[in-house]
Amino acid sequence: MTAYNIVWKPLPGSQSLALSCPCNEILFEGTRGPGKTAAQLARFRRLVGLGYGSFWRGIIFDVEYKNLADIITQSKRMYRLFNDGARFKSSASELKWVWPTGEELLFRFADDEDDYWDYHGQEFPFIGFNELTKQKSSAFYEAMMSCRRSSFRPQDYQRPDGLLLPSIPLETFSTTNPFGIGHAWVKKRFIEPVPRGRVLRTTQTVFNPQTKQEEDITLTRVAIHGSYKENPYLDPVYVATLMAIKDTNKRKAWVEGSWDVTSGGRFDHLWREAVHVVKPFAIPAGWRVDRSHDWGESKPFANLWWAESDGAPAVIDGRTVRFPRGTLFLIGEWYGCPPEEMNVGLNMPSSDVARVVKWVDARLTGQMVDMPVAAKVGQMNIQPGICQRVASGPADSAIFNTGDNELSIADKMKKQGVEWIESDKRPGSRINGASLFCDMLEAAIKGRDSESGLPEEPAFYVFENCRGWISRIPVLPRDTRNPDDVDTAAEDHDWDATRYRVLAKSRTTTQTPLRL
Repeated sequence: MTAYNIVWKPLPGSQSLALSCPCNEILFEGTRGPGKTAAQLARFRRLVGLGYGSFWRGIIFDVEYKNLADIITQSKRMYRLFNDGARFKSSASELKWVWPTGEELLFRFADDEDDYWDYHGQEFPFIGFNELTKQKSSAFYEAMMSCRRSSFRPQDYQRPDGLLLPSIPLETFSTTNPFGIGHAWVKKRFIEPVPRGRVLRTTQTVFNPQTKQEEDITLTRVAIHGSYKENPYLDPVYVATLMAIKDTNKRKAWVEGSWDVTSGGRFDHLWREAVHVVKPFAIPAGWRVDRSHDWGESKPFANLWWAESDGAPAVIDGRTVRFPRGTLFLIGEWYGCPPEEMNVGLNMPSSDVARVVKWVDARLTGQMVDMPVAAKVGQMNIQPGICQRVASGPADSAIFNTGDNELSIADKMKKQGVEWIESDKRPGSRINGASLFCDMLEAAIKGRDSESGLPEEPAFYVFENCRGWISRIPVLPRDTRNPDDVDTAAEDHDWDATRYRVLAKSRTTTQTPLRL
Protein backbone atom coordinates (compact mmCIF):
# COMPACT_ATOMS: atom_id res chain seq x y z
CA MET A 1 0.00 0.00 0.00
CA THR A 2 1.30 3.45 -0.96
CA ALA A 3 1.67 5.92 1.88
CA TYR A 4 0.69 9.48 1.07
CA ASN A 5 1.94 12.57 2.84
CA ILE A 6 -0.90 15.09 2.97
CA VAL A 7 0.57 18.58 2.80
CA TRP A 8 -2.69 20.51 2.35
CA LYS A 9 -6.38 19.64 2.53
CA PRO A 10 -9.52 21.75 2.21
CA LEU A 11 -11.60 22.83 5.14
CA PRO A 12 -14.93 21.03 5.59
CA GLY A 13 -17.84 22.94 4.13
CA SER A 14 -17.71 25.46 1.32
CA GLN A 15 -13.98 25.11 0.61
CA SER A 16 -14.26 21.34 0.13
CA LEU A 17 -17.37 21.83 -2.00
CA ALA A 18 -15.58 24.41 -4.16
CA LEU A 19 -12.80 21.92 -4.91
CA SER A 20 -15.07 18.99 -5.72
CA CYS A 21 -17.77 20.87 -7.65
CA PRO A 22 -18.01 19.55 -11.25
CA CYS A 23 -19.50 22.74 -12.77
CA ASN A 24 -17.97 24.61 -15.72
CA GLU A 25 -18.41 28.01 -14.09
CA ILE A 26 -17.99 28.46 -10.35
CA LEU A 27 -18.19 31.56 -8.19
CA PHE A 28 -16.87 31.01 -4.66
CA GLU A 29 -18.39 34.00 -2.89
CA GLY A 30 -19.39 35.11 0.57
CA THR A 31 -17.86 36.77 3.60
CA ARG A 32 -14.23 37.58 4.18
CA GLY A 33 -12.13 34.69 5.43
CA PRO A 34 -13.50 31.26 4.37
CA GLY A 35 -10.38 30.48 2.32
CA LYS A 36 -11.59 31.42 -1.16
CA THR A 37 -8.14 32.22 -2.58
CA ALA A 38 -6.64 28.98 -1.24
CA ALA A 39 -9.49 27.05 -2.85
CA GLN A 40 -8.83 28.73 -6.19
CA LEU A 41 -5.14 27.84 -6.08
CA ALA A 42 -5.87 24.27 -4.99
CA ARG A 43 -8.49 23.94 -7.72
CA PHE A 44 -5.79 24.35 -10.35
CA ARG A 45 -3.17 22.32 -8.47
CA ARG A 46 -5.41 19.24 -8.21
CA LEU A 47 -4.71 18.21 -11.84
CA VAL A 48 -0.97 18.88 -11.81
CA GLY A 49 1.14 15.76 -12.28
CA LEU A 50 -1.68 13.53 -13.53
CA GLY A 51 -0.30 13.28 -17.05
CA TYR A 52 -1.83 16.25 -18.84
CA GLY A 53 1.50 18.09 -18.93
CA SER A 54 1.49 21.33 -20.89
CA PHE A 55 -2.17 20.84 -21.80
CA TRP A 56 -3.14 21.74 -18.23
CA ARG A 57 -2.64 25.49 -18.38
CA GLY A 58 -4.32 28.10 -16.23
CA ILE A 59 -4.52 31.84 -15.75
CA ILE A 60 -5.80 33.95 -12.85
CA PHE A 61 -6.75 37.61 -13.35
CA ASP A 62 -7.03 40.67 -11.16
CA VAL A 63 -7.54 44.26 -12.30
CA GLU A 64 -4.14 45.65 -11.33
CA TYR A 65 -0.63 44.30 -10.99
CA LYS A 66 -0.43 45.32 -7.32
CA ASN A 67 -3.59 43.34 -6.53
CA LEU A 68 -1.87 40.10 -7.52
CA ALA A 69 0.61 40.34 -4.65
CA ASP A 70 -1.54 38.53 -2.08
CA ILE A 71 -2.60 35.62 -4.28
CA ILE A 72 1.00 35.12 -5.44
CA THR A 73 2.17 35.09 -1.81
CA GLN A 74 -0.49 32.52 -0.95
CA SER A 75 0.49 30.41 -3.94
CA LYS A 76 4.11 30.32 -2.74
CA ARG A 77 3.03 29.14 0.70
CA MET A 78 0.85 26.40 -0.75
CA TYR A 79 2.73 25.12 -3.79
CA ARG A 80 6.12 24.88 -2.09
CA LEU A 81 4.60 22.44 0.39
CA PHE A 82 4.36 19.86 -2.38
CA ASN A 83 8.11 19.89 -3.03
CA ASP A 84 7.52 18.72 -6.61
CA GLY A 85 10.03 20.93 -8.39
CA ALA A 86 7.60 23.71 -9.23
CA ARG A 87 9.28 27.06 -9.88
CA PHE A 88 7.82 30.55 -9.74
CA LYS A 89 9.05 32.93 -12.43
CA SER A 90 8.71 36.40 -10.97
CA SER A 91 9.65 38.71 -13.82
CA ALA A 92 6.83 41.01 -14.90
CA SER A 93 6.77 39.42 -18.35
CA GLU A 94 6.38 35.88 -16.96
CA LEU A 95 4.77 35.93 -13.51
CA LYS A 96 3.81 32.27 -13.47
CA TRP A 97 4.31 28.87 -11.90
CA VAL A 98 5.85 26.13 -14.04
CA TRP A 99 6.09 22.46 -13.14
CA PRO A 100 8.70 19.95 -14.37
CA THR A 101 5.82 17.98 -15.90
CA GLY A 102 4.86 20.95 -18.13
CA GLU A 103 1.86 22.51 -16.37
CA GLU A 104 1.67 26.31 -16.05
CA LEU A 105 -0.36 28.78 -14.00
CA LEU A 106 -0.11 32.44 -15.03
CA PHE A 107 -1.04 35.56 -13.04
CA ARG A 108 -2.20 38.55 -15.08
CA PHE A 109 -4.07 41.85 -14.69
CA ALA A 110 -6.84 43.08 -16.98
CA ASP A 111 -10.17 44.88 -16.67
CA ASP A 112 -11.15 45.99 -20.15
CA GLU A 113 -12.65 44.09 -23.06
CA ASP A 114 -9.76 45.16 -25.28
CA ASP A 115 -7.35 43.37 -22.94
CA TYR A 116 -8.75 40.13 -24.31
CA TRP A 117 -6.70 40.50 -27.48
CA ASP A 118 -3.53 39.77 -25.52
CA TYR A 119 -4.89 36.23 -25.11
CA HIS A 120 -6.82 35.70 -28.33
CA GLY A 121 -6.19 32.22 -29.75
CA GLN A 122 -4.56 30.84 -26.60
CA GLU A 123 -5.72 27.77 -24.66
CA PHE A 124 -6.57 28.01 -20.98
CA PRO A 125 -8.71 25.12 -19.75
CA PHE A 126 -8.58 26.80 -16.32
CA ILE A 127 -9.44 30.50 -16.03
CA GLY A 128 -9.70 32.23 -12.67
CA PHE A 129 -10.72 35.69 -11.51
CA ASN A 130 -9.57 37.01 -8.15
CA GLU A 131 -12.28 39.26 -6.64
CA LEU A 132 -14.58 39.19 -9.66
CA THR A 133 -16.58 42.24 -8.57
CA LYS A 134 -13.53 44.37 -9.31
CA GLN A 135 -14.28 43.80 -13.01
CA LYS A 136 -16.35 46.83 -14.03
CA SER A 137 -18.45 44.81 -16.47
CA SER A 138 -18.84 41.28 -17.79
CA ALA A 139 -17.21 42.16 -21.12
CA PHE A 140 -13.66 40.92 -20.45
CA TYR A 141 -14.92 37.97 -18.41
CA GLU A 142 -17.14 36.77 -21.24
CA ALA A 143 -14.53 37.43 -23.92
CA MET A 144 -12.05 35.20 -22.10
CA MET A 145 -14.54 32.34 -22.29
CA SER A 146 -13.41 31.89 -25.88
CA CYS A 147 -9.99 30.91 -24.52
CA ARG A 148 -11.44 28.27 -22.17
CA ARG A 149 -10.55 25.33 -24.38
CA SER A 150 -8.10 22.48 -24.84
CA SER A 151 -6.80 20.50 -27.81
CA PHE A 152 -6.09 17.50 -25.58
CA ARG A 153 -7.68 14.25 -26.81
CA PRO A 154 -7.59 11.27 -24.41
CA GLN A 155 -7.12 8.71 -27.19
CA ASP A 156 -3.85 10.36 -28.17
CA TYR A 157 -2.25 10.15 -24.73
CA GLN A 158 -2.08 6.99 -22.68
CA ARG A 159 -0.77 6.66 -19.16
CA PRO A 160 2.12 4.25 -18.47
CA ASP A 161 -0.40 1.71 -17.19
CA GLY A 162 -2.18 1.79 -20.55
CA LEU A 163 -5.30 3.55 -19.30
CA LEU A 164 -6.66 6.66 -20.97
CA LEU A 165 -6.73 9.95 -19.15
CA PRO A 166 -10.15 11.59 -18.78
CA SER A 167 -10.88 14.63 -20.91
CA ILE A 168 -9.53 17.89 -19.49
CA PRO A 169 -12.29 19.81 -17.69
CA LEU A 170 -12.92 23.31 -18.98
CA GLU A 171 -13.66 25.57 -16.04
CA THR A 172 -13.84 29.15 -14.85
CA PHE A 173 -13.32 29.53 -11.11
CA SER A 174 -13.78 32.98 -9.59
CA THR A 175 -13.71 34.32 -6.06
CA THR A 176 -15.33 37.41 -4.64
CA ASN A 177 -17.06 39.16 -1.80
CA PRO A 178 -20.18 41.19 -2.52
CA PHE A 179 -19.30 44.86 -3.10
CA GLY A 180 -17.21 46.56 -5.78
CA ILE A 181 -17.84 48.25 -9.10
CA GLY A 182 -18.95 44.98 -10.71
CA HIS A 183 -21.36 44.06 -7.91
CA ALA A 184 -24.46 44.46 -10.09
CA TRP A 185 -23.40 42.31 -13.06
CA VAL A 186 -21.92 39.56 -10.90
CA LYS A 187 -25.11 39.45 -8.85
CA LYS A 188 -27.22 39.26 -11.99
CA ARG A 189 -25.10 36.45 -13.47
CA PHE A 190 -24.66 34.23 -10.41
CA ILE A 191 -26.93 35.23 -7.52
CA GLU A 192 -30.27 36.19 -9.04
CA PRO A 193 -31.02 33.30 -11.47
CA VAL A 194 -31.06 30.49 -8.88
CA PRO A 195 -30.40 30.18 -5.12
CA ARG A 196 -26.77 29.87 -4.09
CA GLY A 197 -25.62 26.26 -4.14
CA ARG A 198 -28.10 25.29 -6.86
CA VAL A 199 -26.69 24.53 -10.31
CA LEU A 200 -27.95 26.55 -13.26
CA ARG A 201 -27.98 24.36 -16.39
CA THR A 202 -28.12 25.77 -19.91
CA THR A 203 -28.48 23.27 -22.77
CA GLN A 204 -27.91 24.07 -26.42
CA THR A 205 -27.59 21.99 -29.56
CA VAL A 206 -24.19 22.34 -31.25
CA PHE A 207 -22.21 20.61 -33.96
CA ASN A 208 -19.57 18.38 -32.37
CA PRO A 209 -16.41 18.50 -34.54
CA GLN A 210 -15.21 15.24 -32.95
CA THR A 211 -18.28 13.13 -33.77
CA LYS A 212 -19.45 15.21 -36.76
CA GLN A 213 -22.97 15.22 -35.30
CA GLU A 214 -25.40 17.66 -33.72
CA GLU A 215 -25.42 17.11 -29.96
CA ASP A 216 -27.00 18.66 -26.88
CA ILE A 217 -24.33 20.22 -24.66
CA THR A 218 -25.14 21.42 -21.15
CA LEU A 219 -23.13 24.17 -19.46
CA THR A 220 -23.33 24.47 -15.69
CA ARG A 221 -22.95 27.49 -13.41
CA VAL A 222 -23.09 27.78 -9.63
CA ALA A 223 -22.41 30.18 -6.78
CA ILE A 224 -20.96 28.58 -3.64
CA HIS A 225 -21.33 30.58 -0.45
CA GLY A 226 -18.57 30.57 2.15
CA SER A 227 -18.46 32.07 5.64
CA TYR A 228 -15.62 33.09 7.94
CA LYS A 229 -17.31 30.90 10.56
CA GLU A 230 -16.04 27.82 8.70
CA ASN A 231 -12.36 28.76 9.08
CA PRO A 232 -10.82 27.65 12.41
CA TYR A 233 -7.55 29.40 11.55
CA LEU A 234 -9.04 32.91 11.66
CA ASP A 235 -8.07 35.08 14.60
CA PRO A 236 -11.14 36.40 16.47
CA VAL A 237 -9.45 39.82 16.53
CA TYR A 238 -9.81 39.84 12.72
CA VAL A 239 -13.51 39.01 13.04
CA ALA A 240 -13.95 41.78 15.60
CA THR A 241 -12.23 44.20 13.23
CA LEU A 242 -14.73 43.32 10.50
CA MET A 243 -17.64 43.72 12.89
CA ALA A 244 -16.41 47.19 13.81
CA ILE A 245 -16.57 48.53 10.24
CA LYS A 246 -18.76 51.66 10.28
CA ASP A 247 -19.90 51.42 6.66
CA THR A 248 -23.16 49.46 6.94
CA ASN A 249 -23.00 48.10 3.41
CA LYS A 250 -19.39 46.94 3.70
CA ARG A 251 -20.15 45.26 7.00
CA LYS A 252 -23.14 43.44 5.53
CA ALA A 253 -21.09 42.38 2.51
CA TRP A 254 -17.92 41.32 4.30
CA VAL A 255 -19.37 39.89 7.53
CA GLU A 256 -22.70 38.53 6.30
CA GLY A 257 -21.86 37.94 2.64
CA SER A 258 -25.05 39.78 1.70
CA TRP A 259 -25.63 40.74 -1.93
CA ASP A 260 -28.51 43.02 -0.93
CA VAL A 261 -26.23 45.99 -0.49
CA THR A 262 -25.47 49.08 -2.50
CA SER A 263 -21.80 48.83 -3.29
CA GLY A 264 -20.09 52.07 -2.30
CA GLY A 265 -22.88 53.88 -4.09
CA ARG A 266 -22.92 57.59 -4.82
CA PHE A 267 -26.53 57.75 -3.64
CA ASP A 268 -26.90 54.80 -1.28
CA HIS A 269 -26.74 57.02 1.81
CA LEU A 270 -29.99 58.70 0.72
CA TRP A 271 -31.83 56.11 -1.37
CA ARG A 272 -34.85 54.56 0.37
CA GLU A 273 -36.98 52.39 -1.88
CA ALA A 274 -39.87 52.52 0.56
CA VAL A 275 -39.80 56.33 0.32
CA HIS A 276 -38.79 57.11 -3.24
CA VAL A 277 -40.69 54.42 -5.16
CA VAL A 278 -44.41 55.14 -5.55
CA LYS A 279 -47.38 53.66 -7.35
CA PRO A 280 -48.32 55.26 -10.70
CA PHE A 281 -51.07 57.87 -10.72
CA ALA A 282 -52.74 60.13 -13.27
CA ILE A 283 -50.63 63.24 -13.88
CA PRO A 284 -52.51 66.51 -13.20
CA ALA A 285 -53.18 68.56 -16.32
CA GLY A 286 -51.01 71.50 -15.27
CA TRP A 287 -47.89 69.44 -14.52
CA ARG A 288 -45.14 69.37 -17.11
CA VAL A 289 -44.55 65.96 -18.70
CA ASP A 290 -41.47 65.60 -20.85
CA ARG A 291 -38.55 63.25 -21.51
CA SER A 292 -34.77 63.09 -21.40
CA HIS A 293 -32.32 61.12 -23.49
CA ASP A 294 -28.76 59.78 -23.34
CA TRP A 295 -27.55 58.45 -26.68
CA GLY A 296 -25.82 55.12 -27.24
CA GLU A 297 -25.33 52.51 -29.96
CA SER A 298 -22.76 49.93 -28.85
CA LYS A 299 -23.62 50.99 -25.31
CA PRO A 300 -27.24 51.43 -24.16
CA PHE A 301 -29.24 54.56 -24.86
CA ALA A 302 -31.65 55.75 -22.18
CA ASN A 303 -35.03 57.39 -22.72
CA LEU A 304 -36.78 58.54 -19.56
CA TRP A 305 -40.19 60.19 -19.19
CA TRP A 306 -40.86 62.69 -16.40
CA ALA A 307 -43.63 64.56 -14.63
CA GLU A 308 -42.80 67.78 -12.79
CA SER A 309 -45.20 69.21 -10.25
CA ASP A 310 -46.42 72.78 -10.65
CA GLY A 311 -47.85 72.71 -7.12
CA ALA A 312 -51.33 71.68 -8.25
CA PRO A 313 -52.91 68.78 -6.33
CA ALA A 314 -52.66 65.15 -7.48
CA VAL A 315 -54.92 62.25 -6.55
CA ILE A 316 -52.90 59.26 -5.29
CA ASP A 317 -54.69 56.17 -3.98
CA GLY A 318 -57.84 58.24 -3.52
CA ARG A 319 -55.98 60.88 -1.46
CA THR A 320 -55.52 64.44 -2.73
CA VAL A 321 -52.03 65.79 -2.07
CA ARG A 322 -49.83 68.68 -3.15
CA PHE A 323 -46.14 68.35 -3.91
CA PRO A 324 -43.86 71.41 -4.03
CA ARG A 325 -43.38 72.98 -7.41
CA GLY A 326 -40.37 71.34 -9.05
CA THR A 327 -40.88 67.87 -7.53
CA LEU A 328 -39.91 65.29 -10.14
CA PHE A 329 -41.47 61.88 -10.83
CA LEU A 330 -39.86 59.39 -13.19
CA ILE A 331 -42.91 57.86 -14.89
CA GLY A 332 -41.54 55.72 -17.73
CA GLU A 333 -38.39 54.26 -19.25
CA TRP A 334 -37.05 52.67 -22.41
CA TYR A 335 -33.50 51.42 -22.03
CA GLY A 336 -31.57 50.35 -25.11
CA CYS A 337 -30.10 47.10 -23.77
CA PRO A 338 -31.15 43.47 -24.44
CA PRO A 339 -33.24 42.25 -21.46
CA GLU A 340 -30.74 39.59 -20.37
CA GLU A 341 -27.63 41.72 -20.89
CA MET A 342 -25.87 44.51 -19.01
CA ASN A 343 -24.26 47.60 -20.53
CA VAL A 344 -24.71 46.30 -24.09
CA GLY A 345 -26.33 48.51 -26.71
CA LEU A 346 -28.84 47.66 -29.43
CA ASN A 347 -26.93 49.36 -32.28
CA MET A 348 -30.28 50.81 -33.31
CA PRO A 349 -30.43 53.62 -35.87
CA SER A 350 -31.43 56.97 -34.38
CA SER A 351 -34.46 57.19 -36.67
CA ASP A 352 -35.83 53.93 -35.23
CA VAL A 353 -35.18 55.17 -31.69
CA ALA A 354 -37.13 58.32 -32.51
CA ARG A 355 -40.07 56.34 -33.91
CA VAL A 356 -40.38 54.39 -30.67
CA VAL A 357 -40.03 57.54 -28.54
CA LYS A 358 -42.83 59.13 -30.53
CA TRP A 359 -44.96 56.00 -30.01
CA VAL A 360 -44.34 56.07 -26.25
CA ASP A 361 -45.29 59.75 -26.16
CA ALA A 362 -48.60 58.82 -27.79
CA ARG A 363 -49.22 55.83 -25.51
CA LEU A 364 -48.62 57.91 -22.40
CA THR A 365 -51.42 60.20 -23.53
CA GLY A 366 -53.73 57.24 -24.15
CA GLN A 367 -53.58 57.17 -27.94
CA MET A 368 -53.98 53.78 -29.61
CA VAL A 369 -51.29 53.78 -32.30
CA ASP A 370 -49.42 50.97 -34.00
CA MET A 371 -46.32 49.79 -32.18
CA PRO A 372 -43.07 50.14 -34.16
CA VAL A 373 -41.14 46.89 -34.51
CA ALA A 374 -38.18 48.44 -32.68
CA ALA A 375 -40.33 48.91 -29.57
CA LYS A 376 -40.16 45.16 -28.95
CA VAL A 377 -36.45 45.28 -28.07
CA GLY A 378 -34.66 46.79 -25.14
CA GLN A 379 -36.20 47.25 -21.71
CA MET A 380 -39.44 49.26 -21.67
CA ASN A 381 -41.67 50.10 -18.73
CA ILE A 382 -44.48 52.63 -19.26
CA GLN A 383 -47.98 53.27 -17.91
CA PRO A 384 -50.31 54.20 -20.81
CA GLY A 385 -52.89 56.95 -20.55
CA ILE A 386 -51.59 58.85 -17.52
CA CYS A 387 -51.04 62.34 -19.00
CA GLN A 388 -52.43 64.74 -21.60
CA ARG A 389 -49.31 65.69 -23.54
CA VAL A 390 -45.53 65.11 -23.65
CA ALA A 391 -43.11 67.99 -24.27
CA SER A 392 -39.53 67.98 -25.47
CA GLY A 393 -36.84 67.58 -22.83
CA PRO A 394 -33.06 67.57 -22.49
CA ALA A 395 -30.82 65.19 -24.40
CA ASP A 396 -27.10 64.47 -24.51
CA SER A 397 -25.59 67.53 -26.18
CA ALA A 398 -23.42 65.22 -28.30
CA ILE A 399 -26.41 64.31 -30.48
CA PHE A 400 -26.49 67.90 -31.77
CA ASN A 401 -22.97 67.61 -33.19
CA THR A 402 -22.62 67.12 -36.91
CA GLY A 403 -20.01 66.80 -39.60
CA ASP A 404 -19.80 68.39 -43.02
CA ASN A 405 -22.89 67.79 -45.18
CA GLU A 406 -24.29 65.45 -42.55
CA LEU A 407 -27.37 65.52 -40.36
CA SER A 408 -26.84 65.27 -36.63
CA ILE A 409 -28.57 62.57 -34.60
CA ALA A 410 -30.88 65.25 -33.26
CA ASP A 411 -31.74 66.32 -36.85
CA LYS A 412 -32.51 62.71 -37.82
CA MET A 413 -34.81 62.34 -34.82
CA LYS A 414 -36.50 65.64 -35.60
CA LYS A 415 -37.37 64.32 -39.07
CA GLN A 416 -39.34 61.59 -37.26
CA GLY A 417 -41.20 64.16 -35.18
CA VAL A 418 -39.09 63.93 -32.03
CA GLU A 419 -37.30 67.04 -30.81
CA TRP A 420 -34.88 67.53 -27.94
CA ILE A 421 -33.40 70.39 -25.96
CA GLU A 422 -29.63 70.48 -25.56
CA SER A 423 -28.64 69.33 -22.07
CA ASP A 424 -26.46 71.20 -19.61
CA LYS A 425 -22.98 69.67 -19.87
CA ARG A 426 -20.98 72.68 -18.83
CA PRO A 427 -17.93 72.15 -16.61
CA GLY A 428 -19.12 71.18 -13.16
CA SER A 429 -22.53 70.00 -14.37
CA ARG A 430 -21.86 66.38 -13.37
CA ILE A 431 -21.14 67.34 -9.77
CA ASN A 432 -23.95 69.89 -9.67
CA GLY A 433 -26.43 67.38 -11.04
CA ALA A 434 -25.48 64.73 -8.48
CA SER A 435 -25.67 67.26 -5.66
CA LEU A 436 -29.10 68.52 -6.72
CA PHE A 437 -30.35 64.95 -7.08
CA CYS A 438 -29.18 64.22 -3.52
CA ASP A 439 -31.03 67.29 -2.27
CA MET A 440 -34.23 65.99 -3.87
CA LEU A 441 -33.78 62.49 -2.44
CA GLU A 442 -33.26 63.98 1.00
CA ALA A 443 -36.33 66.21 0.64
CA ALA A 444 -38.47 63.10 0.06
CA ILE A 445 -37.03 61.45 3.19
CA LYS A 446 -37.66 64.52 5.34
CA GLY A 447 -41.19 64.68 4.01
CA ARG A 448 -41.83 61.06 4.92
CA ASP A 449 -40.58 61.75 8.44
CA SER A 450 -42.65 64.93 8.86
CA GLU A 451 -46.10 65.26 10.37
CA SER A 452 -47.74 65.75 6.97
CA GLY A 453 -45.78 62.92 5.34
CA LEU A 454 -45.02 65.18 2.37
CA PRO A 455 -41.91 67.15 1.41
CA GLU A 456 -41.50 70.86 1.93
CA GLU A 457 -38.84 71.20 -0.78
CA PRO A 458 -38.81 69.83 -4.35
CA ALA A 459 -38.31 66.07 -4.03
CA PHE A 460 -37.65 63.07 -6.27
CA TYR A 461 -39.80 59.97 -6.78
CA VAL A 462 -39.95 57.12 -9.28
CA PHE A 463 -42.95 55.08 -10.41
CA GLU A 464 -42.67 51.45 -9.33
CA ASN A 465 -42.98 50.21 -12.92
CA CYS A 466 -39.54 51.69 -13.78
CA ARG A 467 -37.73 48.57 -12.56
CA GLY A 468 -34.65 48.98 -14.75
CA TRP A 469 -33.84 52.43 -13.35
CA ILE A 470 -34.51 51.20 -9.80
CA SER A 471 -32.08 48.31 -10.29
CA ARG A 472 -29.24 50.46 -11.65
CA ILE A 473 -29.19 53.97 -10.21
CA PRO A 474 -29.09 53.27 -6.44
CA VAL A 475 -26.06 50.99 -6.82
CA LEU A 476 -23.97 53.33 -8.98
CA PRO A 477 -20.52 53.53 -7.34
CA ARG A 478 -18.68 56.72 -6.54
CA ASP A 479 -15.72 57.81 -8.60
CA THR A 480 -12.76 56.91 -6.37
CA ARG A 481 -10.82 59.92 -7.69
CA ASN A 482 -13.75 62.29 -7.35
CA PRO A 483 -16.16 60.98 -4.69
CA ASP A 484 -18.75 63.66 -5.47
CA ASP A 485 -19.28 62.11 -8.90
CA VAL A 486 -20.47 58.76 -10.23
CA ASP A 487 -17.86 56.35 -11.59
CA THR A 488 -18.20 56.80 -15.34
CA ALA A 489 -16.87 53.26 -15.92
CA ALA A 490 -20.09 51.94 -14.39
CA GLU A 491 -23.39 51.53 -16.26
CA ASP A 492 -24.43 55.16 -15.91
CA HIS A 493 -26.48 55.82 -19.04
CA ASP A 494 -29.87 56.29 -17.39
CA TRP A 495 -28.11 58.27 -14.66
CA ASP A 496 -26.90 60.68 -17.34
CA ALA A 497 -30.46 60.99 -18.66
CA THR A 498 -31.62 61.59 -15.07
CA ARG A 499 -28.93 64.21 -14.48
CA TYR A 500 -29.89 66.09 -17.64
CA ARG A 501 -33.50 66.31 -16.43
CA VAL A 502 -32.63 67.25 -12.84
CA LEU A 503 -30.46 70.11 -14.09
CA ALA A 504 -33.19 71.26 -16.49
CA LYS A 505 -35.83 71.31 -13.76
CA SER A 506 -37.61 74.62 -13.27
CA ARG A 507 -37.47 75.70 -9.62
CA THR A 508 -39.13 79.09 -9.75
CA THR A 509 -41.12 78.73 -6.53
CA THR A 510 -41.50 76.30 -3.69
CA GLN A 511 -44.88 75.56 -2.17
CA THR A 512 -45.48 74.05 1.22
CA PRO A 513 -47.25 70.67 0.90
CA LEU A 514 -50.85 70.66 1.90
CA ARG A 515 -53.10 67.69 2.59
CA LEU A 516 -56.61 68.33 1.30
